[in-house]
Amino acid sequence: MTQVVSGIAYAGRSGSIDPSPSLGAGEAPRPDWLHELAERVSSTPPEWFSRFLPPDEGARESAVLILFGPPPAGATDEGEHVVLIERSHTMRTQPAQIAFPGGARDLEDDDLVATALREAEEEVGLDPSGVDVLAVLPSLFLSPANFVVAPVLGWWSAPSPIGVRDPAEVHDVLSVPVAHLVDPGHRFSVSHPSGYVGAAFELGDLLLWGFTAGLLSSLLELGGRSQPWDPALQRPLPSRYLGGGR
Repeated sequence: MTQVVSGIAYAGRSGSIDPSPSLGAGEAPRPDWLHELAERVSSTPPEWFSRFLPPDEGARESAVLILFGPPPAGATDEGEHVVLIERSHTMRTQPAQIAFPGGARDLEDDDLVATALREAEEEVGLDPSGVDVLAVLPSLFLSPANFVVAPVLGWWSAPSPIGVRDPAEVHDVLSVPVAHLVDPGHRFSVSHPSGYVGAAFELGDLLLWGFTAGLLSSLLELGGRSQPWDPALQRPLPSRYLGGGR
């Protein structure tokens, strides 16, 4: 059963986030703003999404799935949600961080879209057949893991139940309303002891920051969904996130 706290749905360690019964057997129509966002992505330079661009060589190919969809069961809002994971707290890099589903490309993957969908299936049990792939963003650099990351933008037209499938990699699965993310009361900048300063989102007791927060912030702005917020409002990064870089 889906657990919803302050509008955010959580699968928990052994539960699931389920599709809303109101969807029935039909497909959820894609919102206009997401269609427009997909069209804009192709003409947007990579610097818009991140200042961390890929090196000429030496990094490993990977992909993440940026999946927007209709509200899940138990949600009280009617707007779109985005699927995120809380990484395992014991991982060597970026433990406990909030991220998109994704990971390294396998030799068997036909392309980076296949990588993003396969990783999401392995991590959260996503049924890839229910995803409409809209665009592949320019590849960006995730330095702590030495990954060149291809963000794959998708619309979840036919949602399926999702939850933690690999506890070694995923601690929890979240479905977060876009309305929560663009609320100025949930936005601020976060500072890392290294000198890094970047956008952050408050997610109840959790914090979305770093690569994922910056990418999501850029996408919401490009899609015309952002609301004015104060980037001068700055908080130090909580100590529990200091173990694995951005």
